Amino acid sequence: IWLFYSLSYSFYNIAANLAGIRTGIDSAVQKRPQTVPTVQPILVAVSKTKPLSLIKQAYDAGQRHFGENYLKELVVKSNSPDMAELCPDIKWHYIGTFQKKMASVLMRVSNLHMLETLNGAKEADAVNSRWKSTEPLQVLVQVNTSGEESKSGVTASECTELAGHIHRNCSNLKLAGLMTIGSFGYDCTQGPNPDFTKLAECRKTVCKELGIPEKDLQLSMGMSHDYTHAIEMGSTMVRVGTAIFGARDYNKTEEQ
Repeated sequence: IWLFYSLSYSFYNIAANLAGIRTGIDSAVQKRPQTVPTVQPILVAVSKTKPLSLIKQAYDAGQRHFGENYLKELVVKSNSPDMAELCPDIKWHYIGTFQKKMASVLMRVSNLHMLETLNGAKEADAVNSRWKSTEPLQVLVQVNTSGEESKSGVTASECTELAGHIHRNCSNLKLAGLMTIGSFGYDCTQGPNPDFTKLAECRKTVCKELGIPEKDLQLSMGMSHDYTHAIEMGSTMVRVGTAIFGARDYNKTEEQ
């Protein structure tokens, strides 16, 4: 099955795509204003609907952080014997919608590095009570900066309360930062993305309230179409999928 998928997807040059994105990240970092904390951004390669062969290509090109939107798909991929053998130190990020009832399933993910979409105290408590590793699970508070009903996340005004709950009451979790999806289709030529501005403001408020240095809290914002703009505005973690792996085919039968 690995051979089949390698042949089927061989026209993608994953290594070259990653190299171009890393160059774009480095260039964007240089354009940050001096007021932005100097933290090197983490590139999360979003591999949803993509086969293990493409993930392996990215891994071989030095990529370690990978994100998945669908929890069942992540469980299958992370527990694949091929994955354990060929990508032993892969770091998985769950970046899809998260609900309290999904906490038990989340615990089945091998090499889970981060839950990026925590959006409530009940959800935090559910994960906290189930996480049994000696190292706390890194989590991000998802903030619905655009106010769209179709998107998950707490409001900007609720962000500090949830962050404080995690920081003070969830010993098995590490508050690692904040994330947002933001409005789709924003034209970056019109000026700073207001969603990115709002998330940066949320971090300032959270850090002041909890006594945490800003450089210690990640800002996960920016995707394939706007990751350089997001980094210029202070993003420390970008989620890039199609620019690495190509367009997704949701009708294709995956190896899971």
